[in-house]
Amino acid sequence: MWRESKERAIGQKEMHTLDSHIYFLNNILLEHYQIDVVLIDDKVVGMIAYNEREISQLYIHTDYQGFGIGQTLLDKAKEQSSGKLILYTFEVNENARRFYEKNGFNIKSRGHENEENLPDILYEWISNK
Repeated sequence: MWRESKERAIGQKEMHTLDSHIYFLNNILLEHYQIDVVLIDDKVVGMIAYNEREISQLYIHTDYQGFGIGQTLLDKAKEQSSGKLILYTFEVNENARRFYEKNGFNIKSRGHENEENLPDILYEWISNK
């Protein structure tokens, strides 16, 4: 789900092997982020990796986008945040950009320092509470 959703969102084949992705998830991501998954009929349809300051990953299976799953995951991350969150998304991922901007994230900077060598956007959300 994670790999397929990313590939569709950016139009680029995943460069890492499945084994390296599993290693990253289990040994690197878990050290710094809480990971929540959404299951429907024992199938992973969404995931988020976040901590009190940052959202590292937020992916929803393409067949389940638009049903509020991403909204629920994002709202939970906001509730458990320090009152401010940052995240990166690829400039080409227009659906993600609309979603984050609709949810109060503002562009903080633009760049392209990532493995995919694609322009990305750093977004920031600050609670109004």
